[in-house]
Amino acid sequence: MNQHYYDTLFSAAREKGLTISAAADEAAMAFLDGKPMGQGKKRWSGRDRHTALWSSEFLKALPADVWSQEPLRLALTQYLAQDRVACPELVARVAAIAPDVLMWATRHSDLVMRQDSPRWLEISKLDADQHEALAELTRVFLIFREAHQVRLDEVARLRNPLRELAPLDLLIYASLFAFEHQIPNLLDGRSRPNLPDVQEAWDAIDDILAWKLASCDESDLQLSETSLASSLRQHLIPFLFPSADRPRHDCYQAFLTLLGAQVELNAFVHRSADAFSYDDSIRFERCGDHLEIVEVDADAIAAWRRDGKKFDLLHQYWLYRGMDALLNAPDLLARVSPANLEANLQALAKAMGTWLRLQEVYGMAEQVRTDTGSSAMVFHVLMTIELMTAFFIEDYLRPYQQSLSETGNSFLALGRLAFSGLLQPDLQNRFPLTWSDRTAKVERIKPWTATAKQPSGSSPAAETILDFMTCDWAAMAKQLRAGEMALRPRWQERPIFKMGRLSLQLPWMMAVQNNSAAVINNLRRLGSRRNETKEETRRIEERLGALFRKRGFQVLVGYEVAEDANAGEIDLICARDGHVLILELKSTYQRRSIKEAWAHRTSTLRKAGLQLSRKVPVVQRALGQDMELMNALGLKNGQPTVIAWIVDTSTEWDHQLFRGFLKISLEEVLIALRDERMLLNQPHGLFAGHADRAHPPDDYEKPYKDDTLYPDGFSAARLVEVIETAAVWEGSL
Repeated sequence: MNQHYYDTLFSAAREKGLTISAAADEAAMAFLDGKPMGQGKKRWSGRDRHTALWSSEFLKALPADVWSQEPLRLALTQYLAQDRVACPELVARVAAIAPDVLMWATRHSDLVMRQDSPRWLEISKLDADQHEALAELTRVFLIFREAHQVRLDEVARLRNPLRELAPLDLLIYASLFAFEHQIPNLLDGRSRPNLPDVQEAWDAIDDILAWKLASCDESDLQLSETSLASSLRQHLIPFLFPSADRPRHDCYQAFLTLLGAQVELNAFVHRSADAFSYDDSIRFERCGDHLEIVEVDADAIAAWRRDGKKFDLLHQYWLYRGMDALLNAPDLLARVSPANLEANLQALAKAMGTWLRLQEVYGMAEQVRTDTGSSAMVFHVLMTIELMTAFFIEDYLRPYQQSLSETGNSFLALGRLAFSGLLQPDLQNRFPLTWSDRTAKVERIKPWTATAKQPSGSSPAAETILDFMTCDWAAMAKQLRAGEMALRPRWQERPIFKMGRLSLQLPWMMAVQNNSAAVINNLRRLGSRRNETKEETRRIEERLGALFRKRGFQVLVGYEVAEDANAGEIDLICARDGHVLILELKSTYQRRSIKEAWAHRTSTLRKAGLQLSRKVPVVQRALGQDMELMNALGLKNGQPTVIAWIVDTSTEWDHQLFRGFLKISLEEVLIALRDERMLLNQPHGLFAGHADRAHPPDDYEKPYKDDTLYPDGFSAARLVEVIETAAVWEGSL
């Protein structure tokens, strides 16, 4: 391996006439982009790249202003975020000439949560008399460390009373908590003090279950009817029905106490430590032995909140699109059972909306491969999940709400719900959590796989759907014990839990979760390494290109300029009315935290800006020299107006600039091209609450006539104005 790789890059850049600053950028950007990768047995590891970069001679002579540039700051951040390669003299040099850079990198490397790291020891050993700012940072870190340790110790202490319980037992107590506290809040639309919100509680339960899976006996994950019945008799039945056995209030209270402590720990990590590390809109100031948060960028805070609101508005947009598509699918409508018609129609509309989203935004094909190697029809998966949700709402939540209003006691209401199921001729399971073996589950799903050729459905198709939705807890326990935490499924993403011969579901979770986000992240986060992802990316380009063509653009997909191989492939070039749009597309998953969003900004979006900075000049030169390209784009003589955008499947960092290029969401472009801004504004209140109607009103088409982004007709110039002024979101945010 060439240990002087980055020195060679730097020297070559200088020989081409680049400044020291630009040459250092070239080397740092190569490192950030994972170069060199190597080939075969000579492949470079992350450790190899760190060793090569931090031993480079050119770093020793860099002035402070060069260290302040983003590429080197991010490279230094990556150095501080790893523990395998040490270069303490580097830290000392940066501290001497650019202490602000070292403080920035320290903050953004998450060292505040890894204070046992050798990298933090390198910083904390610096002479405090010479580095007062770093000395103050050390005092801040100490406050974080002590506060974190107090919360860790509390969680560890409160786990002790629950160590003998099995994962199933904890699921039972989580279900009791959900029905006693969360479901009543959701049903009456009120929030009660001293209770975590739904997502905070779910994340905490997820963490408690992960701890239990990593520490339980393997036999606890091989459920049988006998072991299930034993757990129910001890931990659930006494809460629901009068019996000789007393309810285990000690276990339930221990679970609630641990849950509260876990919520507090998570809140500290996400709202304090992650905010300190990744939220540049705030600053933490030390006041004696505690810290206070000071807002330093109100615009950035407002932008972050707007991006979150967009997520909700887009969910509504696809619901409306789904209803529209459902009304134009008579074959599908004909299969809807008249029982619970309204709920089933809404479930199918949600499934259809998510299916459209997966196709148009994420490039999904009709089938997707599961972990077992089988192929599942994506729409059937979506329909199954949404119909399950509709079933749990109608057959669990609504009867429970009625009983709760009559009894005023959550456990009595749960007992009534369970007893009503036992009174059914076929003994329906109406317990707070459900279970079945694989054969029974497949039979329940089978009718939802019906097609024209197989009107009764297909058992193999039902099995693949089940595989897609199932998380094998024995396999996940093995993964957790091995310390492989990165891509473990969140329980909403794969909401059927396999434990030996039996599979479990949580009606209270399935009834209220965002199924669209769960399925998208099942595919895009957990399935990011699937073989199909390259094909999906190409389909995104082709489908967006087709939408531009419908608007009269000439479109090139995956264009490469032969004279400049370094520019790489240009995802989309769209031309009309003397305007040329160059689009760099990025497809990822839906993020949930500032930490994930910051990583996206400094990796994928930073790289996208860099790519456009290389591609745009190449295209501009080609437009002046290549008549074949001009003809393909329908351009006449004269220099066209060239505009380049980063188009991303996420809404984070919308309408911000990366290397001078605007970043926008793919869905914003879709809505602008389809002229459907009105669907973001609760048209007719169609999806307010649980939807008051199963069919749209008589003036269903009216919004298309009244609210348009193009009152004077569509043009490329107006599209550019719509995008650059965020007109799609006008009146919605």
